[in-house]
Amino acid sequence: MTTFDEREQAFEKKFAHDAEMQFKAMARRDRLLGLWAAEKMGLRGEEAEEYAKSVVIADLEEAGDEDVYRKVAADLEAKGLPTDDLRAKMAELLAEAKAQVMSEA
Repeated sequence: MTTFDEREQAFEKKFAHDAEMQFKAMARRDRLLGLWAAEKMGLRGEEAEEYAKSVVIADLEEAGDEDVYRKVAADLEAKGLPTDDLRAKMAELLAEAKAQVMSEA
C-alpha cells in the first residue's frame, strides 16, 4: 500500500468519524430540546421522555433543522407559549450536545 493510499484511508476514517459525531450531537441536541420544550409545556417524567423522542424522530423528516423547529414551535404555540427564543435555544443546546458527545468519545 502506498503512502497516498494510507492517507486516503485515514481521511475516509476521519470523515466517517466526524459525520458520526455530528449525527450524535444533533440527536442529543434534539433530545435536550425536547426535554426543554416538554418542561415549558408542563410535561414530566415519561411524558417528557416520549416528547423528547418525538423531537428526535422529527429530525429525520428532512435535512436541516427546519423540521425540528416547525414541530417544537407548533407544539409550543398550541400550548400558548412563545417561540421567539426557540432558535437561540437550539443553538445553545447544540453547543452543549457537542460538548457532551466529545467528552464521551
